[in-house]
Amino acid sequence: MAALQYMMSAITAMGTIAAAPSAAMAAAAGPAVQDWAAVDAQTQNIAGALGRTAAPIDRRIKLARCPEQVAITAMDSNSLAVRCTSLGWRLRVAMRSNQAHAAQDDVQANFFGTNDSAAKRTPAAPAMIRRGDVVRISIDTPNYSVSYPATATQDGRLGEAISLRGADPKNPILAVVTGPGRATISR
Repeated sequence: MAALQYMMSAITAMGTIAAAPSAAMAAAAGPAVQDWAAVDAQTQNIAGALGRTAAPIDRRIKLARCPEQVAITAMDSNSLAVRCTSLGWRLRVAMRSNQAHAAQDDVQANFFGTNDSAAKRTPAAPAMIRRGDVVRISIDTPNYSVSYPATATQDGRLGEAISLRGADPKNPILAVVTGPGRATISR
C-alpha cells in the first residue's frame, strides 16, 4: 500500500512539473484577445483617406486574437468591416464625415454663443456625380495605376466619399469624388 501511495505522489509531482512550462509559455504568449488599439489606428487611417472619422471599437468586446493581419474594407459610405477570415469574426465600425463633425461643432458653438461661422457658410456645391451615373474609379500608387467603371449608388460632390456598385453588387465600393464622372480609392 505504501508503494502505491509513493507511486501516486511521484506521478502527481511529474504532472505538476510537466504542467509548469506550458503554463509559463501561455502566460508569456500574452492575452488571447484582439488588441483594439492597433485596429483603431488602422480604421482611422482608412477613414481619414476617405474624408471620414471612424468610431473607436468598444473595448468591452472580447474576440480571439486574429493570427494574421485583420482585413478592413468599406461596407458602405458610413461603415467599415473589420474581419478575421481565419477565425470567422467580423465587426462593423461606424464612420461619420468630417464635414458633419465640423457642422455639429458649429451648432454646439452657436448654442453657447461662441461661433457664428455657420451663418457665414456658403451653400453646398452641386453634385458632380448623380445616382445611377457610370463613374470611372481609379486606384493610383507609386508602382501602378488601375481604373475601372462602376455605377454610383448615391449623389456626390467634389471631395465626398460615395458608395458605388462594381461587378460584384454584394460588395459596395467606397471612393472619393475627384471630378465629373471620376472617383478615386486612396491606397
